[in-house]
Amino acid sequence: MKAIGIFGGAFAPFHNGHLRVAIECRERLDLSVMHLIPTANPPHRTVARVSAQRRLEWLRLALRKEKGFVADDREILRQGTSFTFDTLTELRAQYPKASLVLIMGADAFAHLHTWHRWKELLNLAHLVVIARKGAKLDASAECASTLEGLRTTDPDALHNAPAGLWMQLDLPLLDISSTRIRRLLKKKQSVRGLLPDAILNHITAADIAVLTQDEDATTH
Repeated sequence: MKAIGIFGGAFAPFHNGHLRVAIECRERLDLSVMHLIPTANPPHRTVARVSAQRRLEWLRLALRKEKGFVADDREILRQGTSFTFDTLTELRAQYPKASLVLIMGADAFAHLHTWHRWKELLNLAHLVVIARKGAKLDASAECASTLEGLRTTDPDALHNAPAGLWMQLDLPLLDISSTRIRRLLKKKQSVRGLLPDAILNHITAADIAVLTQDEDATTH
């Protein structure tokens, strides 16, 4: 079964940590394509100070030479709050016979029960939770009964059904965050090696000014 990855985030800015997670997931899970989706109006986070269109431009630059990745603008084009349920519903209509694999971090997984229509997400996709190697990851108390019996450790199982399972994927995560990048920019220090060169070479003084406004107020 064709498997499609979905990886969303503020991407303010998109950095090499994001890119490496996307590459590792695509290769380890044998995904046919990975949709990277900048959020526009997330329900749980402060809206990124950088415009959604500019964040999409950066993402497209970063992915220009990467095969099997799509800079997906559906949440930017869609009006209203950027609910993952709506995004997965659209992708399910686009890929009716494929396995959909939603990639999320451990922090997001811990708060899954607060997501809009979270119990229905597994009707639309599998969940893959990224963790550092050796980390013990369990569903929250609020999600435990719903997720009971749905955990797998076999990536191949994600290809045998269109949705309905969740698994932990241990990765050697790079110690990079958007917060760190913004703080370095604010101090006028180098961020080379943290951002894809395609973004670094196109970032402007105006971009930096927006990124570093009230830096402590934003999300990772």
